[in-house]
Amino acid sequence: MKKIKFFGVYLLTWIAVSTSSAQEKRPNILFIASDDLNIDMNVFDNPFIKTPNLDRLFARGVRFDRAYCQYPLCSPSRASLMTGLRPDQTKVKDLFTFFRDSIPNVVTLPQLFKSSGYTTARVGKIYHYGVPRDIGTNGQDDSLSWDRRINPIGIDKLQEDKITNYTPQIPALGGSLALWAAPGEDGDQTDGKVADEAVNLLDEYADRPFFLAVGFFRPHTPFVAPKKYFDLYPIDQIKLPEERDDDWDNKPTVARSSTVAHYGLEIHQRKEITQAYYASISFMDAQVGKLLDKLDELKLSDNTIIVFWSDHGYALGQHGLWQKQTLFEHTARVPLLISVPGYPTAKRTLSSVELIDLYPTLADLAHLPAPNGLQGKSLVKVLQNPDLAIAAPAYTQIDKNARQRAWYGNLKKDYLGRSVRYKQWRYTEWNGGEDGIELYNYETDPNEFFNLATDAAYKEIVAELKVILRNESKETK
Repeated sequence: MKKIKFFGVYLLTWIAVSTSSAQEKRPNILFIASDDLNIDMNVFDNPFIKTPNLDRLFARGVRFDRAYCQYPLCSPSRASLMTGLRPDQTKVKDLFTFFRDSIPNVVTLPQLFKSSGYTTARVGKIYHYGVPRDIGTNGQDDSLSWDRRINPIGIDKLQEDKITNYTPQIPALGGSLALWAAPGEDGDQTDGKVADEAVNLLDEYADRPFFLAVGFFRPHTPFVAPKKYFDLYPIDQIKLPEERDDDWDNKPTVARSSTVAHYGLEIHQRKEITQAYYASISFMDAQVGKLLDKLDELKLSDNTIIVFWSDHGYALGQHGLWQKQTLFEHTARVPLLISVPGYPTAKRTLSSVELIDLYPTLADLAHLPAPNGLQGKSLVKVLQNPDLAIAAPAYTQIDKNARQRAWYGNLKKDYLGRSVRYKQWRYTEWNGGEDGIELYNYETDPNEFFNLATDAAYKEIVAELKVILRNESKETK
């Protein structure tokens, strides 16, 4: 193999890989993504939201209770995860930039497996898609990563006129709060078709090593699912997040993602949107069940590593905010489940991890030589011993720049937010601290009501976290 240096990162080009039948049997990879999914689920200790199939997956593996995205927006987060590089390296910090325009020779995670003799395939959304705009197309996908790409399309895209938009001031459905309790069955929806296509590929690939990426679109807005999933969540049982009138008295204004609290929605509308989000989660969960069932049917479970992840979290009214693009815990934290045959099962870990850790972890588990320069760390030791509670910093950033400014209410200048979650703390700086700092203690204030950054009693904590945060930004530039 040959090393190529590109913008300070060593990348590998693969000369030849033996595929001799004498090789040790290699593990399959089932790589499952859910779009805009937070941790409001039974599998993460919220019993109101039903996820029986993710519960099954947890029973087979490890639940990561402190997993974080690198950027709380679809395209930057996915580009970072799939390349193993932070957003400062990929240069993807909006929905428009394609990572290969900045790092054309990068070897992506599935590309590593493809070059190592695996069959690689993608069904649905793994790299960025505009939702619902790009459903049924390749979106902003990377052709070098896959042997095969499949783009199903269902009634959630084909019958958009049936969808109700509760935020008409945001006409694009992908950025709105919109819903539809649809008639019909799971297979009528795009995600149902994604699952069905993936099941067909499992049948086809059962006799060879595969890296199969299955990207579900739900619960990304518009929140569309068969009505039976809405019925799981009666409106009168929906509870909205706790709020305080003085919540924003101690926070920098730039930390908001919307200038109008709750987009101006009434309480009953917020409950209906929340119901639709929960319904979309349970619908997506049912599709995961189809994949697990097929693995068991084909007797592939004992040789298949399963990873379930989301690109970022999602706010449902916390701090009066909805959706993503903030540096609060509910949008920076992501659900992450990993099942490795022969490793501990039904275990949770408090080790801090990042989505960029998935690349080196899967390479390690499959005994593949990963490219030099990956910025994550292998999680194999944590998977082998989930009781470890490694307190590593987890970094998340966001740029409110010219291309994104309209989303944030036409801000007058650019704002760079950088945040680190470390132990019980989250520390955030806006424009290096010039436009605000934040400090939250999740042991005493899980709802982030009290910004402690300017409290003299926490001066030493702020100083320590400032060094940790700024060391990361220096290393990635």
